[in-house]
Amino acid sequence: MTVITPLDLKQIAPEDFEIRTLDDEIRVDELCRRLLAAVRDQLLADGTIDPTEAGALCHGADYFLRDFVLAECHDNLFRLPPERVRQFAGHWYITRNFEPNVAELAAILAGVCACYHVLAGHGLVDPELTGAIGTACTDLASYQQRISDFWAIEGDGFAAWRAACPLPARPA
Repeated sequence: MTVITPLDLKQIAPEDFEIRTLDDEIRVDELCRRLLAAVRDQLLADGTIDPTEAGALCHGADYFLRDFVLAECHDNLFRLPPERVRQFAGHWYITRNFEPNVAELAAILAGVCACYHVLAGHGLVDPELTGAIGTACTDLASYQQRISDFWAIEGDGFAAWRAACPLPARPA
C-alpha cells in the first residue's frame, strides 16, 4: 500500500494546479491526491466525523476531481467553473457508470461539498464558488430526473437529453 504524503494546506499555490500539457496533468493528478489526503486529515482534525466517513467523503471528491475536473476538463480545481458540478452530476456521471443512481451520486457530491468547504476555510477557493458548488451538490432531485430521463431515452432522444446538460468542450 502506498502512503500518500498530504500537502500542507497553508502552502498550496493554486497556480500549481494549472494543466497545459500531459506532464502537467500527471503532476497535478499527484498533487490532487496529496491535496485530498490533506482534506481528509483536516476533516479528521475538526473532530466531527470518523475516519471511515472522512475517507468516503474524500473518495467521492477524488472521483469528481481527478476523473472529471482534471482528466476530462483540464480545469484548475481552485478556479472551477461553477457549472462543472451540474455537468458532472447531470451528464458525465450518468453516461460513464454502468448503473448510475442517485444514492451513489449523493455520496460523491457530499465529498465534493466537504472538500470545497475545507478549501474555502483555508482561503484557497472563493466562498462564492463554494456556495455555488454546495447548491449544485444538493440538487439531487434534478439529478434523479436526469437519470430517469436517460433510462427513458428512445430513438434519437439522446441528442435532446445531452443538449439539456451539455458537457464542456474537450481541451485540445
